[in-house]
Amino acid sequence: MAEEPSAKRHHAETSDKRSNLIDINVPGEKRDYTRTLKGVELHGKETLEIVCTSEPDKADEVISRLWRKLGGRIRRIIGVGVHYTNEDEPPQMAVVLQLCVDELCLVYHIAAATKWPKRLKDFLREEKLYTFVGFNIGGDKRMLQESGLEINPNNFIDMQRKWKDPKTRKYYDSLANVAGGVIHPFYEGMKKMVNRADHKLWGNSPLPDNLITYAGIDVYATYKSWRQSTTL
Repeated sequence: MAEEPSAKRHHAETSDKRSNLIDINVPGEKRDYTRTLKGVELHGKETLEIVCTSEPDKADEVISRLWRKLGGRIRRIIGVGVHYTNEDEPPQMAVVLQLCVDELCLVYHIAAATKWPKRLKDFLREEKLYTFVGFNIGGDKRMLQESGLEINPNNFIDMQRKWKDPKTRKYYDSLANVAGGVIHPFYEGMKKMVNRADHKLWGNSPLPDNLITYAGIDVYATYKSWRQSTTL
């Protein structure tokens, strides 16, 4: 198995060494916290483990777990998603980053964090070892850049542009429509998990469980939809 991106340079570093971490310049309620939700129910018997954290060391730990899950696969896919600050409070920035492989999801609460995880930037910039898949990922990439992160421009798939639901006449399908058709009808109700008021709380810390759950299912639906669509 190939070595994890940036792992070589970090082998000798201690987990509590924060002096070499880069500051995060994104407004929000700064707070170190981790909230792990296990057994989050999906369709059938499938469940998710969602780790929501603002702690860089914990995020690095989960990133390593995601990498190990990719194992020796020929096609290495990582689901990615982003939530933003409010439109009425410009400039909009990414305040939550979601990553997913199989049943494990990382929700990194950028707005609550003060430092970037050591492995994160190299992980997102990697070009050859895996590919990121998102939904309307162009907007996510712009918001990440506003916040100080960048996904390798040569290493991502926008599922909204690559896959069309043959049952609809829409120019672009929503994630709920795609996931509901490709995976299971359960995902058609995704938007009902949160309301308009909830979407204004992404900068608050800690994130409430309903937003953590939504963020995990959101990125899992993207990841799983692409995996399913490429086998149809």
